[in-house]
Amino acid sequence: MNQHSHSLPASYDAAPLELTRRAWPWPLLTLLLVAFVLIPVLGDDYWLNAILIPFLILSLAGLGLNLLTGYTGQTSVGAAGFMAVGAFATYSLLLRVPGLPLPLALVGGGIIAAGVGFVFGIPSNRIKGFYLMVTTLAAQFFLEWVFTKFPWFYNYASSGTISAPRLELFGYDLHSPLGRYLLVLTSVVLLTWIAVNLVRSQIGRNWMAIRDMDTAAAVIGISVDRHKRLAFAVSSFYLGVAGALWAFAYLGTASASSFDINRSFQILFIIIIGGMGSIAGNFIGAAFISLLPLLLNQIGQGLLSGMVDAGQLQNLQKIIFGMLIIWFLVKEPEGLIRLLANLGERLKAWPLRF
Repeated sequence: MNQHSHSLPASYDAAPLELTRRAWPWPLLTLLLVAFVLIPVLGDDYWLNAILIPFLILSLAGLGLNLLTGYTGQTSVGAAGFMAVGAFATYSLLLRVPGLPLPLALVGGGIIAAGVGFVFGIPSNRIKGFYLMVTTLAAQFFLEWVFTKFPWFYNYASSGTISAPRLELFGYDLHSPLGRYLLVLTSVVLLTWIAVNLVRSQIGRNWMAIRDMDTAAAVIGISVDRHKRLAFAVSSFYLGVAGALWAFAYLGTASASSFDINRSFQILFIIIIGGMGSIAGNFIGAAFISLLPLLLNQIGQGLLSGMVDAGQLQNLQKIIFGMLIIWFLVKEPEGLIRLLANLGERLKAWPLRF
């Protein structure tokens, strides 16, 4: 039976919304040129600190959850808990291993998060759907409790927080906004490239087969239990690295409450809005979640300044934001990536069809 495990349908070779190998070079190279060259030259500290760094980290976190939920079909609402594992583990490595380079500390924190994710992914062998979601919810609260209850994880600090140690790489100071931006950007680009190749590999095709029908996947020889646990581990690795970057490159200081259930829902909304089973959808969803509130805030202050007090204006922005999310999900349940793909097809056929 195992001889048929490598003969999955062609539809599993790549997600339908992903760029093909022939189509990606020029748009992608242009985007990388803008990100690595133009933005460092033209971007100010506000754009780097308040907009681009959190956007990139949330995109990476969405990518980690999407590998589990969008590609493997395993529902999880404990993403922020695994981000916390990565953040506290990276902090501990940098603090307790003298001379450890920052990249190795990030990888080490991600590996520890992957191990924790693997353990919490064991129940996926027997349960699925709502019951698996409850299990990951329990993991979220348990991990948050652990990092609050035991002072060793935050080095017995009276504030209960971890502070970013000196961030440097090969003698280059990364504490400046530009240094932290380049650290986050490089990490996101590298891990995204790995994820693209992973979902195109045999492992990725097996994940998608399990997502579509795990019984049929088992019949054709795929080790369903092993691939589910692997998906939890890989997803948690990505979330762990994202958590470390969130704590050290964005917040500067963090506590267990920095990775609460609200953060888990935020990451879940990113992949739902952007599009599950899509690499590009994570970036679109993160842009929607992180940038739209800023846009609504600017519009609200410009149009309603002086007419509505700050508290009511904030509540109004939340109402509008929620309504837009509902409208997008009703308009296109497969996410903004599908909506943009459909718009692109219509533009190609314009003016015959629009």
